[in-house]
Amino acid sequence: MKSLELFSGAGGLAKGLEMAGFDHLAFVEFNRDACQTLRKNFDPSKVFEGDIRDYDFSKLGPVDMVAGGPPCQPFSLGGKHKASNDLRDMFPYALEAINILRPKAFIFENVKGLLRSSFAEYFEYIILRLEYPDCTDQKCDDWREHLEKLRAMASCPATPPEYHVQYKLINAADYGISQTRERVIVVGIRADLNTSWTFPKGEHSLERLLWEQYVSGEYWARHHISKLLDYSHSSHFMRRIERIRQRYGLIPPSGKPWVTMRDVLGHLPDPISDHGISDHEFRDGARSYPGHTGSMYDLPSKTIKAGGHGVPGGENMIRFSDDSIRYLTVHEAKLIQGFPKDFAIHGAWGEAMRQIGNAVPALIGNTIGQSLWALIQDEKLLNCAA
Repeated sequence: MKSLELFSGAGGLAKGLEMAGFDHLAFVEFNRDACQTLRKNFDPSKVFEGDIRDYDFSKLGPVDMVAGGPPCQPFSLGGKHKASNDLRDMFPYALEAINILRPKAFIFENVKGLLRSSFAEYFEYIILRLEYPDCTDQKCDDWREHLEKLRAMASCPATPPEYHVQYKLINAADYGISQTRERVIVVGIRADLNTSWTFPKGEHSLERLLWEQYVSGEYWARHHISKLLDYSHSSHFMRRIERIRQRYGLIPPSGKPWVTMRDVLGHLPDPISDHGISDHEFRDGARSYPGHTGSMYDLPSKTIKAGGHGVPGGENMIRFSDDSIRYLTVHEAKLIQGFPKDFAIHGAWGEAMRQIGNAVPALIGNTIGQSLWALIQDEKLLNCAA
């Protein structure tokens, strides 16, 4: 099945969908370094480097999936919170792609800040536009005026939605990514497919990880460590561990443990050593200060962030049990974000980390992509009118 990637970035979502079986027709991306990354890892001839407003969607032919992460700065908790008033708001162009191409399904990803109460009306507008892509705003001077028109359509039984749209705030750690990364995922299925879809359930939990570390001890045995390592956890965290001991005792919580940095990175050589891994280079200068203390090696990492003014060091450091710290290498950050080990990120450390911080974890794309593939590849659905 054919897929179009919008706001492709480094290609995390694209790689996940490729792993799920989708064949990418094109990648639309503005950033030069990200385009170089895409060319290194996908068919270079399919990369469109430029403004999405200059891209001709009509030349593609039938498309089964449209996916991407419209720039998140207008909604980011660390940004200026301008939403629709921010010139970087690219949601209207993602909506245009849906209206022109009418794919069987779409996936869009954005930051948690999209759900802020101050953005509630605009988020409602986005969802209704996705449900009714044919209802364009050409005659409306303001999106709020268009929102009222869409609300009227949604309340009328005679105008059913063209897409069934769901959204969910998910934590990547619940899906086996070694990173606590909360993002909003929006998924739509074309209504004429006459089918339903639900978000795959995350099978991993912090409770199970802490039980294996502080009750059964099997986590340490798995890593051939003879005793529990003594991190300087906060009092709140220690109380949580005690509650798990009291609640579960010798009976483990259900599911799988969160994946830790050690689980993913433990096999790697020290970046200072002579190892021959080109993107696993030690970077000096890591400093700890309040609010920027690094990520504990035996937990998932904190959210790897892109940073508006360079790379935020606190989020991109490892903190070991003896409280020593160092910066993540590009190779380590790449693995934490779920990229394959041979995935090449173009650019120096700061630029590479920016791309990784902006990326959708590939495993998230793969998990959601597999569930959608299984749904829309059904022979009956494939025979539906385009």
